Amino acid sequence: MAMIKRITFIAVLIISLIGCTSQVAPSVSVVREDGKTYIVDKTGYKWDVTQAESIGFKPDKFQYGMGKDAILPLDASELSDDKKDVPDDLRIIGVEEGPTAQAYSVQKLRSHEVANSAIGSKPIAVGY
Repeated sequence: MAMIKRITFIAVLIISLIGCTSQVAPSVSVVREDGKTYIVDKTGYKWDVTQAESIGFKPDKFQYGMGKDAILPLDASELSDDKKDVPDDLRIIGVEEGPTAQAYSVQKLRSHEVANSAIGSKPIAVGY
């Protein structure tokens, strides 16, 4: 009986995954203004695709993701110099510039994808 439940669960999971991958991407609105071609994403932001069209890409075939600024970066207010209570097995991305080094938690970057930061007076962006 447990084997049947497991097979049923796996079959439902596979059908669900197939259903997710077969969904049609949202259609793109194409706008032409002042000799330029734009696609308009679901947030209303216009992306200039004039050059892409000039080399043969078809603007109405473009797909877009979540839109501009959909994932907010970490900023300095979310970062800390506190070293206590840091687990030994914490996964980090490290950046080094001369004698200065910084570490960014992969766990924190996972939901933001990028951290806007600085090493000394040099601005950096750390991505995951």
